[in-house]
Amino acid sequence: MTESWREFASVLRQLRVERGWSQEQLAERAELNRSYLGQVERGRAIPSLITLNKLATALEIRLSSIISRCEHH
Repeated sequence: MTESWREFASVLRQLRVERGWSQEQLAERAELNRSYLGQVERGRAIPSLITLNKLATALEIRLSSIISRCEHH
């Protein structure tokens, strides 16, 4: 896994934790499987653009904002 995806995984987890949500809650909001979300958060799965958009929508943040946080992480 590349460093970029590890940074994304870390930022995604941080955003979820900031909201006080469990992986199950975020997965439900994003209409994803909880175990898949866990793999994404650990940097073991690379999500598609559609999945990235689902996660951003669920977190109520623009995808570009998530990417920007990765660049400054």
